[in-house]
Amino acid sequence: MTLTLSGAPLVAYLLASVRLAAWLVVAPPFSSRSVPMMAKSLLALGLAMVVVPQMRGATVPDGLAELGASALQEALVGASLGFVTYLLFAAIEAAGSLVDVFGGFSLAAAFDPLSQNMNSVHGKLFSMLATMLLFVSGAHLLVIGGVLRTFEAMPVGSAWHPAGVADVLSTAFGMFFTAAVQIALPLIGVLFLADLGLALLTRVAPQLNAIGIMFPAKIGLTLLVVGMSIAVLPDAMMRLLEDLSQAMRAMVAQG
Repeated sequence: MTLTLSGAPLVAYLLASVRLAAWLVVAPPFSSRSVPMMAKSLLALGLAMVVVPQMRGATVPDGLAELGASALQEALVGASLGFVTYLLFAAIEAAGSLVDVFGGFSLAAAFDPLSQNMNSVHGKLFSMLATMLLFVSGAHLLVIGGVLRTFEAMPVGSAWHPAGVADVLSTAFGMFFTAAVQIALPLIGVLFLADLGLALLTRVAPQLNAIGIMFPAKIGLTLLVVGMSIAVLPDAMMRLLEDLSQAMRAMVAQG
């Protein structure tokens, strides 16, 4: 029994898997060290099988040099899409880090062996909550679907015109800072008013020793407002996912 494979669909399949593998390496939560590289490779190969039947008319390179250039281009496209996805989780984690700064929890930052960097308490908590909400709500299917739809706008083998990528990335960075501030601003406002009230209390009634009750009161208030903010986190994530889908389409838009 002889198994014969056509060359063009196989090359298209491998190029599609390169784009998806580059995206999985950069985009959280798949980029975490807790996800083995073998699992990322198998997931990329499995997702590539979904998009290859849609690219029957796509032109694939014949020469070795053109094939290498196309593979490099697909890797760059996947890494760019993964970086935009990373900004989604970075915005939520940055909101938690801002709460740590104003709540006094920044001194309790610990080393995270998975990300190989220092993580704040509530920054890591917000990141874990975002990951949990992503899978519980099925939003990870929307993210993966957004990546797969990029093959419709830019099939493998087609030339990538990254002229608007700089604009998309600058807009994504602006959205990153805006989303982080919008999520953390109500919490920061409450903590700032608490600090202001305790400071006025020390001036009005020094004998009450407000400094002694400031730290436990600040810790309790921080935990209270963080618990209340969890209710608005799903809506913030859905808005960020919509912006993420638009950014992905804009990065691979032709012309």
